[in-house]
Amino acid sequence: MNAPNLVIYDDIQLYRTHYHRKYCHNPINTYDGIKIRFNKQQFDHCFFDSIHSKDDTFSQARAERIDWIEYALLDPKAELYVGYDKKKKKYINNRRVTVVSGNYVVVVQLGRDLRKGNFITAFLADSPRTLRKIRTSPRWSK
Repeated sequence: MNAPNLVIYDDIQLYRTHYHRKYCHNPINTYDGIKIRFNKQQFDHCFFDSIHSKDDTFSQARAERIDWIEYALLDPKAELYVGYDKKKKKYINNRRVTVVSGNYVVVVQLGRDLRKGNFITAFLADSPRTLRKIRTSPRWSK
């Protein structure tokens, strides 16, 4: 299963429309049967970097990989890890981190029964430190 082609638009609004159309109308069922819902407001968190303040700079590199979110959630060979809660300073069993294509990361927050969840963010882990932190997390097991 190869990663989808990059999506190239000249306008942020076209990416926003693409995200809303592709993700916000219907949930995506992961390869292992978890129903992931997408909130329109997550677009800014996902496709903007925090340079001077929170989510203030549009990231073309993130946006071009907009279709990779679905790809990651559907890939049965993806690396799966337990997510880390910075505020609580501990791993939490209802946050799942998916890594595909070497360094593309998708984070979802799951409900109590772990069969439904919400998309949190997706990004390129562009530093060895970030990937090392993810890959030293506990492996996800259902």
